[in-house]
Amino acid sequence: CSAIDACESSNGGCSSKAECRRTTPGNRACVCRAGYTGDGIVCIEINPCLVNNGGCDRNAECTQTGPNQAVCNCLKGYSGDGKTCTYISLCSQNNGGCSEFAICNDTELAERTCTCKPNYIGDGFTCRGNIFQELLRNSNTSRFYFHLEALSIRDISGTGPFTLFVPRTDILNSDPRVKDWIAKGVMAQVLRYHMVGCANLLYKDLTAITNITSLHGDLIHISYSQNSLILNNKAEIILSDAVGTNGVIHVINQILVP
Repeated sequence: CSAIDACESSNGGCSSKAECRRTTPGNRACVCRAGYTGDGIVCIEINPCLVNNGGCDRNAECTQTGPNQAVCNCLKGYSGDGKTCTYISLCSQNNGGCSEFAICNDTELAERTCTCKPNYIGDGFTCRGNIFQELLRNSNTSRFYFHLEALSIRDISGTGPFTLFVPRTDILNSDPRVKDWIAKGVMAQVLRYHMVGCANLLYKDLTAITNITSLHGDLIHISYSQNSLILNNKAEIILSDAVGTNGVIHVINQILVP
């Protein structure tokens, strides 16, 4: 007589995911393989994500990859290895994409708000101070700023409002008359002829005006034709409506002479 091997046929009736183990002649035990659970006759794949999120951080997603195997991936707005996830503050890098003159506030996952600081105006992504400050920040108007500084002209640093017509930097640098005006002591008069007080005149406002009085005291004539605004029949407004807290800047392509 020979002992009957209960596991010899059809895995002894055990699950295909189980190991059939001979015990006594004609008998066997079914034991689920690693990664499976059950009585051996029926073995079910273990999903580790169902218990304690698979050992992942609470701010991570557990994804089953095989029997009792899983990977952890941090949720959007968090960084880490999945076992440990740390909240990502959008505002912690580059001020969240807000202006350097804005306050960045994290609101919710992957969201933030940008608010201009006091004494600045804008949408938070672009924030402007008073027009005296803004002259320096724009290469088209920075030369005008340096001329004002050199002569200690601070008229437009007040509460305003002011409207400013600024000859583009390259025009001020290349016009030979500028050196003569400085030598003769009349540059301050020329600069003030480009300023208008007590008015915040946008481009659309200027289209309805024919004359305005400068801080120098002389009139500036305005004409509108062929979709262009011309000052004193000579200088065209080429960039407009740079709005600051105390007024607006327009860039022109010629120097106005009183």
